[in-house]
Amino acid sequence: MIARIIAASVKARILVLLAALALVAIGIGAVRSTAVDALPDLSDVQVIVRTTYPGQAPRIVEDQVTYPIATTMLSVPGARVVRGYSFVGDSFVYVLFDDNTDLYWARSRVLEYLSQVQGRLPDGAKASLGPDATGVGWVYEYALVDRTGRHDLAQLRSIQDWFLRYELKAVPGVAEVASVGGMVRQYQVVLDPLKLASYGITHEAVIEALKRGNQESGGSVLEMAEAEYIVRSTGYLASLDDFRAIP
Repeated sequence: MIARIIAASVKARILVLLAALALVAIGIGAVRSTAVDALPDLSDVQVIVRTTYPGQAPRIVEDQVTYPIATTMLSVPGARVVRGYSFVGDSFVYVLFDDNTDLYWARSRVLEYLSQVQGRLPDGAKASLGPDATGVGWVYEYALVDRTGRHDLAQLRSIQDWFLRYELKAVPGVAEVASVGGMVRQYQVVLDPLKLASYGITHEAVIEALKRGNQESGGSVLEMAEAEYIVRSTGYLASLDDFRAIP
Protein backbone atom coordinates (compact mmCIF):
# COMPACT_ATOMS: atom_id res chain seq x y z
CA MET A 1 0.00 0.00 0.00
CA ILE A 2 2.75 2.41 0.93
CA ALA A 3 4.75 1.43 -2.17
CA ARG A 4 1.78 2.20 -4.43
CA ILE A 5 1.31 5.62 -2.78
CA ILE A 6 5.00 6.44 -3.29
CA ALA A 7 4.87 5.30 -6.92
CA ALA A 8 1.75 7.38 -7.59
CA SER A 9 3.35 10.42 -5.97
CA VAL A 10 6.49 10.05 -8.12
CA LYS A 11 4.37 9.91 -11.27
CA ALA A 12 2.28 12.97 -10.28
CA ARG A 13 5.02 15.27 -9.03
CA ILE A 14 3.16 18.42 -10.05
CA LEU A 15 0.02 17.50 -8.12
CA VAL A 16 2.06 16.61 -5.03
CA LEU A 17 3.89 19.93 -5.14
CA LEU A 18 0.64 21.86 -5.58
CA ALA A 19 -0.97 20.00 -2.68
CA ALA A 20 2.10 20.71 -0.52
CA LEU A 21 1.98 24.41 -1.41
CA ALA A 22 -1.75 24.50 -0.62
CA LEU A 23 -1.17 22.89 2.78
CA VAL A 24 1.62 25.38 3.53
CA ALA A 25 -0.65 28.31 2.62
CA ILE A 26 -3.45 26.93 4.78
CA GLY A 27 -1.03 26.43 7.66
CA ILE A 28 0.33 29.98 7.42
CA GLY A 29 -3.21 31.37 7.38
CA ALA A 30 -4.18 29.27 10.39
CA VAL A 31 -1.14 30.43 12.37
CA ARG A 32 -1.84 34.09 11.60
CA SER A 33 -5.54 33.87 12.49
CA THR A 34 -5.25 31.70 15.62
CA ALA A 35 -5.55 33.67 18.85
CA VAL A 36 -2.67 33.02 21.21
CA ASP A 37 -3.19 33.55 24.95
CA ALA A 38 -0.30 33.77 27.36
CA LEU A 39 -2.58 32.25 30.02
CA PRO A 40 -5.41 30.37 28.28
CA ASP A 41 -8.69 30.50 30.19
CA LEU A 42 -9.52 26.87 30.94
CA SER A 43 -12.17 27.67 33.54
CA ASP A 44 -15.77 26.58 33.16
CA VAL A 45 -18.47 28.75 31.63
CA GLN A 46 -20.16 29.89 34.82
CA VAL A 47 -22.49 32.57 36.09
CA ILE A 48 -22.39 33.65 39.73
CA VAL A 49 -25.53 34.84 41.52
CA ARG A 50 -24.77 36.79 44.69
CA THR A 51 -27.56 37.61 47.11
CA THR A 52 -27.08 39.84 50.13
CA TYR A 53 -29.30 39.26 53.16
CA PRO A 54 -27.76 41.50 55.84
CA GLY A 55 -27.61 40.37 59.44
CA GLN A 56 -28.83 36.80 58.86
CA ALA A 57 -27.18 33.58 60.00
CA PRO A 58 -25.86 31.07 57.42
CA ARG A 59 -28.66 28.61 58.22
CA ILE A 60 -31.36 31.19 57.49
CA VAL A 61 -29.55 32.30 54.34
CA GLU A 62 -29.36 28.66 53.22
CA ASP A 63 -33.05 27.92 53.78
CA GLN A 64 -34.60 31.18 52.56
CA VAL A 65 -32.19 32.34 49.85
CA THR A 66 -29.66 29.76 48.63
CA TYR A 67 -32.07 26.82 48.38
CA PRO A 68 -34.80 28.61 46.33
CA ILE A 69 -32.26 30.09 43.91
CA ALA A 70 -30.27 26.86 43.50
CA THR A 71 -33.35 24.73 42.86
CA THR A 72 -34.61 27.23 40.29
CA MET A 73 -31.27 27.35 38.47
CA LEU A 74 -31.37 23.59 37.97
CA SER A 75 -33.89 24.20 35.18
CA VAL A 76 -31.72 26.66 33.25
CA PRO A 77 -31.02 25.29 29.74
CA GLY A 78 -27.46 24.10 29.33
CA ALA A 79 -26.66 24.11 33.05
CA ARG A 80 -24.82 20.98 34.15
CA VAL A 81 -23.78 21.86 37.74
CA VAL A 82 -25.34 24.18 40.32
CA ARG A 83 -23.48 24.89 43.56
CA GLY A 84 -24.70 26.98 46.46
CA TYR A 85 -22.73 28.49 49.35
CA SER A 86 -24.21 30.28 52.34
CA PHE A 87 -22.38 32.71 54.60
CA VAL A 88 -23.32 35.32 57.18
CA GLY A 89 -25.48 37.78 55.25
CA ASP A 90 -24.40 36.49 51.82
CA SER A 91 -25.39 33.73 49.43
CA PHE A 92 -23.46 32.58 46.35
CA VAL A 93 -24.91 30.27 43.69
CA TYR A 94 -22.57 29.08 40.92
CA VAL A 95 -24.23 27.89 37.71
CA LEU A 96 -21.82 25.95 35.46
CA PHE A 97 -22.69 25.46 31.78
CA ASP A 98 -21.43 23.24 28.98
CA ASP A 99 -18.11 24.24 27.44
CA ASN A 100 -19.61 25.31 24.11
CA THR A 101 -22.13 27.68 25.73
CA ASP A 102 -21.85 31.39 25.02
CA LEU A 103 -21.22 33.30 28.24
CA TYR A 104 -23.60 36.16 27.51
CA TRP A 105 -26.35 33.77 26.46
CA ALA A 106 -25.87 31.95 29.77
CA ARG A 107 -26.05 35.22 31.72
CA SER A 108 -29.30 36.18 29.99
CA ARG A 109 -30.85 32.79 30.80
CA VAL A 110 -29.77 32.99 34.46
CA LEU A 111 -31.18 36.52 34.70
CA GLU A 112 -34.46 35.31 33.22
CA TYR A 113 -34.83 32.53 35.79
CA LEU A 114 -33.65 34.83 38.57
CA SER A 115 -36.58 37.13 37.88
CA GLN A 116 -38.92 34.18 38.45
CA VAL A 117 -37.54 33.39 41.91
CA GLN A 118 -37.18 37.02 43.02
CA GLY A 119 -40.71 37.10 44.42
CA ARG A 120 -40.02 34.07 46.63
CA LEU A 121 -37.05 35.68 48.37
CA PRO A 122 -37.57 37.37 51.75
CA ASP A 123 -37.74 41.14 52.12
CA GLY A 124 -34.28 42.65 52.29
CA ALA A 125 -32.62 40.02 50.09
CA LYS A 126 -31.11 41.54 46.95
CA ALA A 127 -29.80 39.28 44.19
CA SER A 128 -27.39 40.30 41.44
CA LEU A 129 -25.14 38.66 38.85
CA GLY A 130 -21.39 38.60 39.22
CA PRO A 131 -19.11 40.22 36.64
CA ASP A 132 -18.48 38.44 33.36
CA ALA A 133 -14.88 37.66 34.28
CA THR A 134 -12.84 34.82 35.79
CA GLY A 135 -9.80 34.57 38.00
CA VAL A 136 -7.63 33.94 34.94
CA GLY A 137 -8.67 37.34 33.60
CA TRP A 138 -7.10 39.10 36.58
CA VAL A 139 -4.01 40.15 34.64
CA TYR A 140 -3.15 43.64 35.88
CA GLU A 141 -2.69 45.30 39.25
CA TYR A 142 -1.71 48.87 39.99
CA ALA A 143 -1.20 51.08 43.02
CA LEU A 144 -2.39 54.67 43.30
CA VAL A 145 0.43 56.47 45.14
CA ASP A 146 0.80 60.16 46.04
CA ARG A 147 4.50 60.86 46.52
CA THR A 148 3.85 64.54 47.26
CA GLY A 149 2.00 63.73 50.49
CA ARG A 150 -0.91 66.06 49.73
CA HIS A 151 -3.56 63.31 49.66
CA ASP A 152 -4.39 60.87 52.44
CA LEU A 153 -5.68 57.32 52.00
CA ALA A 154 -9.32 58.44 52.00
CA GLN A 155 -8.72 60.97 49.21
CA LEU A 156 -6.80 58.41 47.14
CA ARG A 157 -9.64 55.91 47.53
CA SER A 158 -12.13 58.57 46.44
CA ILE A 159 -10.06 59.31 43.32
CA GLN A 160 -9.94 55.60 42.56
CA ASP A 161 -13.65 54.93 43.11
CA TRP A 162 -15.11 58.05 41.51
CA PHE A 163 -12.72 58.89 38.66
CA LEU A 164 -9.99 56.40 37.75
CA ARG A 165 -12.21 53.32 38.06
CA TYR A 166 -14.72 54.51 35.48
CA GLU A 167 -11.98 55.53 33.04
CA LEU A 168 -10.51 52.02 33.21
CA LYS A 169 -13.90 50.31 32.83
CA ALA A 170 -14.36 52.18 29.55
CA VAL A 171 -11.27 50.45 28.09
CA PRO A 172 -12.25 47.65 25.64
CA GLY A 173 -11.86 44.21 27.19
CA VAL A 174 -12.07 45.37 30.82
CA ALA A 175 -14.99 43.68 32.60
CA GLU A 176 -14.46 44.78 36.19
CA VAL A 177 -12.18 47.00 38.26
CA ALA A 178 -11.90 45.94 41.91
CA SER A 179 -10.67 48.41 44.52
CA VAL A 180 -8.58 47.07 47.41
CA GLY A 181 -7.23 49.06 50.34
CA GLY A 182 -7.52 52.71 51.20
CA MET A 183 -10.05 54.33 53.47
CA VAL A 184 -13.65 54.71 52.31
CA ARG A 185 -15.02 57.95 53.69
CA GLN A 186 -17.99 57.34 55.94
CA TYR A 187 -19.77 58.64 59.03
CA GLN A 188 -20.50 56.26 61.88
CA VAL A 189 -23.16 56.92 64.52
CA VAL A 190 -22.46 55.08 67.79
CA LEU A 191 -25.62 54.81 69.88
CA ASP A 192 -25.73 54.72 73.67
CA PRO A 193 -28.33 52.09 74.64
CA LEU A 194 -28.76 53.57 78.13
CA LYS A 195 -29.62 57.03 76.81
CA LEU A 196 -31.92 55.52 74.20
CA ALA A 197 -33.80 53.68 76.94
CA SER A 198 -34.02 56.79 79.15
CA TYR A 199 -35.51 58.86 76.33
CA GLY A 200 -37.73 56.04 75.07
CA ILE A 201 -36.16 56.06 71.58
CA THR A 202 -35.68 52.87 69.61
CA HIS A 203 -32.81 51.95 67.31
CA GLU A 204 -35.15 51.95 64.30
CA ALA A 205 -36.32 55.48 65.14
CA VAL A 206 -32.75 56.78 65.01
CA ILE A 207 -32.16 55.10 61.64
CA GLU A 208 -35.39 56.55 60.26
CA ALA A 209 -34.46 60.05 61.49
CA LEU A 210 -31.06 59.79 59.79
CA LYS A 211 -32.71 58.70 56.54
CA ARG A 212 -35.20 61.58 56.62
CA GLY A 213 -32.41 64.05 57.34
CA ASN A 214 -30.20 62.90 54.47
CA GLN A 215 -32.17 63.37 51.27
CA GLU A 216 -33.27 65.87 48.68
CA SER A 217 -36.81 66.65 47.64
CA GLY A 218 -38.20 68.25 44.50
CA GLY A 219 -41.19 70.55 44.34
CA SER A 220 -43.27 72.12 41.65
CA VAL A 221 -42.34 74.73 39.04
CA LEU A 222 -42.75 78.41 39.89
CA GLU A 223 -43.41 80.82 37.00
CA MET A 224 -42.01 84.32 37.46
CA ALA A 225 -41.33 86.96 34.81
CA GLU A 226 -41.94 84.55 31.93
CA ALA A 227 -39.40 82.12 33.40
CA GLU A 228 -39.82 78.83 35.19
CA TYR A 229 -37.99 78.07 38.41
CA ILE A 230 -37.81 74.53 39.77
CA VAL A 231 -38.26 74.40 43.53
CA ARG A 232 -36.19 71.82 45.37
CA SER A 233 -34.65 71.36 48.78
CA THR A 234 -31.08 70.21 49.49
CA GLY A 235 -30.68 68.23 52.68
CA TYR A 236 -27.68 65.91 52.38
CA LEU A 237 -25.53 65.44 55.46
CA ALA A 238 -22.07 66.90 54.90
CA SER A 239 -20.51 67.40 58.34
CA LEU A 240 -20.75 66.27 61.95
CA ASP A 241 -22.75 69.39 62.82
CA ASP A 242 -25.41 68.27 60.33
CA PHE A 243 -25.70 64.98 62.22
CA ARG A 244 -25.98 66.79 65.56
CA ALA A 245 -28.77 68.99 64.20
CA ILE A 246 -31.04 66.05 63.34
CA PRO A 247 -34.02 66.06 65.76
